[in-house]
Amino acid sequence: MALPDDLDHDKLAEAALALLGLTTFVSGPESRAWKGLDWDVLDLLFRRGWIEDPVGKARSVVLTETGQALAPELLARHFAKGQR
Repeated sequence: MALPDDLDHDKLAEAALALLGLTTFVSGPESRAWKGLDWDVLDLLFRRGWIEDPVGKARSVVLTETGQALAPELLARHFAKGQR
């Protein structure tokens, strides 16, 4: 499903990365997260350089160094108690 144009895609991408950050696990030298999000949302994250290309047979996606560093910050910014 294509993402609706009336959504703030920047905010959506930030929230999606924050949630992926909650489900990351280490596999060898990589931090990975399960592909449980819509393909268009995963594409948003890929185009921002936060994850590696999600297309493939793997059931998980690799977070880039930037994505790994940014995920906890976005989680705190958008979901910490007392934040708006």
